[in-house]
Amino acid sequence: MSEKPPETLQQRVKQLATQAVQQSNPSAWFDVLYAESNGDVTQIPWAKLAPHPYLQDWLTHASQGEGRSALVIGCGLGDDAEALVQKGFQVTAFDISPTAVAWCQQRFPDSRVTYVVADLLAVPTQWYQAFDLVVESRNIQALPLSIRSTVIGSVASMVAVGGTLLIITRFRDTEAQPDGPPWALSNSELGQFEELGLDEVSRVLFFESDKTHIKQLRLEYHQLGLQN
Repeated sequence: MSEKPPETLQQRVKQLATQAVQQSNPSAWFDVLYAESNGDVTQIPWAKLAPHPYLQDWLTHASQGEGRSALVIGCGLGDDAEALVQKGFQVTAFDISPTAVAWCQQRFPDSRVTYVVADLLAVPTQWYQAFDLVVESRNIQALPLSIRSTVIGSVASMVAVGGTLLIITRFRDTEAQPDGPPWALSNSELGQFEELGLDEVSRVLFFESDKTHIKQLRLEYHQLGLQN
């Protein structure tokens, strides 16, 4: 059967994520899901085959990216990365899933994006404070709270001094542990970015769709150069 009802897909995602957490390898499930899809985009719940609209909106108002480097974390099927390269950035985009990276290269065979397989929990040392723009869209929320501080530190570490971090994420008003995945971020968790030397300069609240009341945030941070 090529398509599953959304409820079944959601249950499968939760099953895979739970198993990965239980096996102390919380990011292992992403490639399993991509591989199981057999090229069927409908089986990847976050794949829209278009840049995230709130990234696209931000790029519309941002200055051109010529001469500046950008990193896309957990690039999925590559649409956000391609939007950045169209803006003039020199783009590196990574995903932990080799299947996803190969899919990007198949979709965009002539792309100027450098697509690579990498793990957010073990990023290459040469990426430390290496990128003028880092885009983190909906990856932190896909990883459990038990490693949240580690993931936030990893994301923050790749922003160059004077650079920008753009985050798109689900948001929760409470500090109570949410049911997931996804595990929406709280104010105290977002506050860890400022503890790591990033200054929040913009926060835009929006909703996932007109039919839901799921809160989302687009946050822009600037790196002040205070990291150890």
